Parts: sequence; structure tokens; C-alpha cells
Amino acid sequence: MYGKMFSACLYGIDGVLIQVEVDISNGLPQTSIIGLPDSAIREAIERVRAGIKNCGFTFPLQRITINLAPADLRKEGSAFDLAIAICILSTSGQLILPQEEKLLLIGEMALDGSLRPVTGVLSMVDRAKRDGFGAVLLPRENAAEANLIENMNIYAISHLNDLVALSDREAGLASKDNNGPLRISSFAGLRTESVQYSADAPFHTEDYADVLGQHHVKRALTIAAAGMHNIMLMGPPGTGKTMLIKRLPTILPPMTEQEALETTKIFSAAGKLKEPAAGLLRTRPFRSPHHTISAGGLIGGGTIPKPGEVSLAHRGILFLDELPEFNRQVLEVLRQPLEDKAVTISRARAVHTFPARFMLAASMNPCPCGYLGSDHPGHPCTCSLARIAQYRSKISGPLLDRIDLQVDVPRPKEWTREKFSLSSADMRAQVLDAHARQIHRYEFLPQVSWNSELSGSALRRFTKLDSRTADMLHQTIEALGLSMRAYDRILKLARTIADLDGQEEIQSVHVAEAIQYRNLDRPQVETLA
Repeated sequence: MYGKMFSACLYGIDGVLIQVEVDISNGLPQTSIIGLPDSAIREAIERVRAGIKNCGFTFPLQRITINLAPADLRKEGSAFDLAIAICILSTSGQLILPQEEKLLLIGEMALDGSLRPVTGVLSMVDRAKRDGFGAVLLPRENAAEANLIENMNIYAISHLNDLVALSDREAGLASKDNNGPLRISSFAGLRTESVQYSADAPFHTEDYADVLGQHHVKRALTIAAAGMHNIMLMGPPGTGKTMLIKRLPTILPPMTEQEALETTKIFSAAGKLKEPAAGLLRTRPFRSPHHTISAGGLIGGGTIPKPGEVSLAHRGILFLDELPEFNRQVLEVLRQPLEDKAVTISRARAVHTFPARFMLAASMNPCPCGYLGSDHPGHPCTCSLARIAQYRSKISGPLLDRIDLQVDVPRPKEWTREKFSLSSADMRAQVLDAHARQIHRYEFLPQVSWNSELSGSALRRFTKLDSRTADMLHQTIEALGLSMRAYDRILKLARTIADLDGQEEIQSVHVAEAIQYRNLDRPQVETLA
């Protein structure tokens, strides 16, 4: 006797369809699972055996071989339990399923036959839809998440006995004296309906109107948000660096449907989708890991790699507070995802690629004591030039090269609320206008939606300078000893500044403003003065 069902697992953050094949033959009672299963899958047979028996079915006392195909792909997790159980019942003639639609089975089984939720359902159902499946049977706790994928029939059960209640009573196990098969004519009674979710902008209690002064920093943050440029704020303690960056999400444009789906799939695969019933994630992620984080925690890792903080910040912000306090080796792993917008993790059995299109936002003190340049008589800086240089050397030149805006945040001069203080609504209006210009300009470039993503010929095409402005930029590059990467990033930044000013042509004033944001690229003597 041979039977086949379909289930799925995660490969990185993407769903992969798996064929669950069951062969039942005569011989000594023995059950084996093949197809590169991990420990959780090998233990599935004991969960399934107990679950089948405790639901009133009979576990076949024969030789059972379970194959998970493709056999050369390592599988992990407990999502195959339901498919294995139903395939065994179907193959042994105890259960007859409807054949009108192609069905995917996902779920972990408890010893009493109840079903437990699994992670990564969104990616699995999305893959099933793209491969022509029309229906999914899964635990009830996963139904809200699965319903985020449109045009799929989502059937949910809490217990294997829910299938008994759904069956034709006169033909199945409703009577203990009837040993005939349990026939299910349709899963329609198990169908769950999707909910219409509001795509309105999220409500924020924090506002840039709360920040006293710091108009030049607000301008820099507006530029960063308009083009998704990396930014670092540097200043004495208590000047509002963290406060300013934590308000960045209030001025970012809303996510598109595709961006929301990408972000939600990552959180689902990582097991961090806390409220799937609320719909797709509409708020851009804001991740702020502690400075004791490891390299694996930041970029992802593990025996079977899982996404790290840079991927959880996809389409949002990764905030590193007190940047020099992070381990230098940890910071260095950021260089590749900042450049490639993706993280590639290689293992002996497979290579996983996780998306990582995020804005890096960082803050730091200017020196170890924190009061360099504070101009406050009660807090003079006590650090020597050597200590300051050693402190700043924790951030390498290649990493600084990838930070477009390096902004000083001085101690505020005014301590009373101003009559006019730029609010988040004002800044957001500027950002939305500039972003709309970028969407229109790059509509024929599928991989580009922000100025910071320009590269190669597209960068040269959309950042043309007149001869006078180009000469000024070249002279500045030579004087400061900047790299070609810094040169390109200045062009991207100038493109965003021009968009904020409503100009299609980049002018010398836009380039000059972009240059003055690279504070840490100035000569060391000037910086430490």
C-alpha cells in the first residue's frame, strides 16, 4: 500500500514543498523515516503513533516506510506531523479524503491528537499558492496567519477528531461497531474566512515636536528618511541622540503590499510574528539590539541558519545605540549587508540568503568621557587625543564609508518650547513628496525604489552634475582623501536633497550640503579640536 501527501518546511525564510510518501508492507512491525530528517522529525513517529491511537484509529502493525522528498534536502521542525498521520490513515484505508482540490498539510501533533501551531506558515502557504495548491489544512492557531495569503482555502482544526465530526456519520467511525473507512466528502465545514484589515498609517505617540531645537539634526533625519540613507548622530550625553532616532519611524513612508509581505514572512520564519490576526506588518521594523549581541545574532546563523537582526530590520531601521561599545568584529560583519542589501550564510549542506534592506541608524559619544566639544564649564573633557583616537578606532574606516550622514548633536541652547518646532507631520510630508518622486523616477528599475539603492549605470544616469559642480566635488574628494564609495554616496545623498527641494537637476548647493554631513571624514586634527 502506497500513499502520498504534501507538506512544507522552511529553507532560510522561504517555504519549500515536501512530498510525504508512505509505504505499508507486510513484515515485522517497524517504522522508519528517511529523507534527511532532523531529530524533531525522527521523533514525529512517536507523536503520530500516540495521536492516532488516542483518537480511536488503529496504527498499522506492519512495516512502514516514510520518505520525505526531495531526499537530498535536509528537513527540520515538527510541521510534518499532520501530513504523516493523515497519510498513514489514508494509506491503511481508515480515512478517505476529498479529491477535488490540491491540499497542503501543516501542523505538529500532540500525544492526544490535538494540533499545535508551527512557525513559518506564511512562507509555506505563499509557496503552495505559487505552486498551484488551492487549499491548506493546518492548526487553528495558524489560521489567521495563513489567511494573509489571498485566494487560498484555509481549513483549520484543533484536534484530529475534528475530522471525525466532519465525516459522514453513517459511513465512518461514528459507531464503534462500524469498522469501515472514515469518509470526508468536503472540508468546507472547516474553512476559515479572511478578515479585511485596515492599511491606515500607524498611530505614534512620539513626535519630533517634542524635541527642543536641533533643527539641523531634524533636517539630516528628514534626508535620511527620504532616501533611506544610513545616519550616525554624535554628541555629548543627554543631547537627545537616542530620542531623535527613536522618532524616525514616525516620518518614514508606509510600506507597500509587497514590502509588508516580505517583512511579515521574515518575522514568521523567525517565530516572532506575535499577532498574525492583526494582518500583515504595516509598521516599518525598528530593531535596537543590545551592544553585547554576537555576530550570529546580528546577521543570522545557527546549524540551520535563522534570520538575524539585520534581516528582522528589513525595510526598516536597525538602531545601534552607543556604537563604539559594540564588539569591533561584530560591527565588521555589517559591511557586506550594507553594501549588498542581503546576507549570505554558507554551511556545509546549503547556502542561505536573507534579505537585509535596512537603514542603519547609530549614535555615539565623541570621546570616552562623552563631553568633548560640549562647551559646558561643569563638564570639561578629560580625554587625551590618544584615548579619543583609540575610542573612535573601534569603528573602522570601511564601516564609516558606508554611513552617509555623520551629524554632530550639540548641547541645546534653548530650554523652553519654541513657538514653531518642526513636527513629525511636517517632516513626513517632505519625505512622502521626495519618495513619490523616486517611485516615479525608478518605475522601470524593479530593484530600485530609494536613492540609496542606486548603483552602476543607473547612478551615473540619475546623478549627473554640471562641470562646475563636478569640479567642486572632485576637489573636495581629493582634499579629504575620500574613497570612491564615499564619492558615490555623496552623489546619492545630493540626489535626495535635490528631491526634497523639488529639483530634478542636482545643483552645487545640494552637493555642498551632502559633503558637510560627512563629519568624521574630515582631517583628524580638525575633528578633535
